[in-house]
Amino acid sequence: MDFRFKSRKLRFYTGGIASLLVPDSLYRQRLHRLMATLSDEEMRAVMKRVDYYNRLASPFDPGDGAVRIGDFRYEKRGAYYLDARRVVRHFDPELRFNYRFGDVTWVAETPTIVKSRPICRETPPGNANNLLLKLNSVRHFHFANDRLRYADKKTGVVWRGKCFHEHRAAVLRRFCRHPRMDIGQSHAKRRHQPDYRPYLSIEAQLQYKFVLSLEGKDVATNLKWILSSNSLCLMPPPRYETWFMEGALEPYVHYVPLAEDCHDLEEKMDYYSTRPEEAEAIIRNANAHVDRFRDTRLEHLISLLVMHRYFALSGQLSSRSDPLPAHPAVNASAARNNWA
Repeated sequence: MDFRFKSRKLRFYTGGIASLLVPDSLYRQRLHRLMATLSDEEMRAVMKRVDYYNRLASPFDPGDGAVRIGDFRYEKRGAYYLDARRVVRHFDPELRFNYRFGDVTWVAETPTIVKSRPICRETPPGNANNLLLKLNSVRHFHFANDRLRYADKKTGVVWRGKCFHEHRAAVLRRFCRHPRMDIGQSHAKRRHQPDYRPYLSIEAQLQYKFVLSLEGKDVATNLKWILSSNSLCLMPPPRYETWFMEGALEPYVHYVPLAEDCHDLEEKMDYYSTRPEEAEAIIRNANAHVDRFRDTRLEHLISLLVMHRYFALSGQLSSRSDPLPAHPAVNASAARNNWA
């Protein structure tokens, strides 16, 4: 594991656990103040993302399984808990919500806070019961600081990661010995396998012009740092999405699409090797997609508004417990049912 990732985790847990010592009462009523700092343009962008993450449009009952915010306690999946706690502590401790931590690849029966959900482009959306929050951010939201120009990178495809799923294993079997590709699984306990390759840091992988992204159980962890770099992302169209809005990524705009089994990987590599202008245009679009997630103030506000809509539609907000009563931008956004 990269030393810098360990250091990032240490800072995340240290800061997150320390913040639990601060009384929740000091966090309430911040939502209205945060929104007051936004320009009209920022507000429109914020509410469009709230609509994306929280696609609920009708009142609902959270059910008996919902937990009170006041009873929400630290558990085994600590990174998920700390991210969720950072949001819900801004609301009345009597309010209740459903959550499911981990890799969620199905649609919940009742509206539930999750990290991931199946991508759905239907209207109305079939995945609306899965409300996305930025969970396990320390693992999934790491962006690259890539100073190497695309033109100066090595022509080849690289991939490293764990390989617990057959769709990844099939790709490795096909390409692990390809002379122009550095592709392999790096699980230390599987170093005896022919598809094993030594660990490569992100910086080392970004020496290559092309980086392969493969979903695991749900989303691909490496997708965020690839799209923030000067390398070109090659991947099968994503099936799942998170706070990163993978469902909004467009083929040939933000990434180069591959067949599900990646049999066309060499063909796509050869095509873009001879068309650097097209490759760099896609990279610029990918970087622009990443840029919307870099403003920590807006990221936090969007999370709060996702939860505010959850509590409003579940009928739990009163004049006493609503931190954002009758705000016109929030009401207008909820009425539009804009899931684009």
